[in-house]
Amino acid sequence: MCSQRTHAHSHEARGEAFSCVEESVTIDGPSGELEGLTLCPADGARADAIGVICHPHPLYGGTMHNKVVHYLAKTLNELGLCTVRFNFRGVGASEGSYGDGDGEVQDLQAVLDWVRQRQRQAGADIWLAGFSFGAYVALREGCAEGVSRLITVAPPVNLFDFEVFEPPSCPWLLLQGESDEVVPYRNVRRWVGRLNRPPEFVPLPGVDHFFHGKLNVLHEVLMDRLASSVQRSA
Repeated sequence: MCSQRTHAHSHEARGEAFSCVEESVTIDGPSGELEGLTLCPADGARADAIGVICHPHPLYGGTMHNKVVHYLAKTLNELGLCTVRFNFRGVGASEGSYGDGDGEVQDLQAVLDWVRQRQRQAGADIWLAGFSFGAYVALREGCAEGVSRLITVAPPVNLFDFEVFEPPSCPWLLLQGESDEVVPYRNVRRWVGRLNRPPEFVPLPGVDHFFHGKLNVLHEVLMDRLASSVQRSA
């Protein structure tokens, strides 16, 4: 994926030489062009897995430049994955307008199709991640074709209907701050307790919704919980 020529205003990515540079891409979406960024590891990327990350709510300042989304991408890079972040419709340079969740799921599907067309190894795994509203969108897509791992951070179970879709069957990691002022920890814990296929649930003591002063905790937990799966699949 990262070895392809992308947007006309971007420089050309050159396979393994493309290291730790944010590369602008344009993706055809269902309501117009979607703005995205790819980021690749400094020491060369795995060809068999790619990360896709969804951002918080478009109507409340959520963009692909959100610091939690950036740290998700950065951590997956450290684990050897190329990553793609993108702006939902109506955010930044992405065309269209807010789609009440349904439209954003369609945006994600378009991005996943784009990734599959550009993956450097046929059938490469996709690790799908999302923060807050992005976690809701990612969960709605679940373990679609090629999605082999799901990572959700602070899924807003108190703000959207999470009962309407089945929990994913692929490995699923859920991180939730115990001091979250937007998505109460008790709500998430109660919801997880009702699932017939619960995620690997990691409570984060002292962490609020936006990880103020705690981004290192996000990074450390992700590295700890995901490194073993990278080693098994390498």
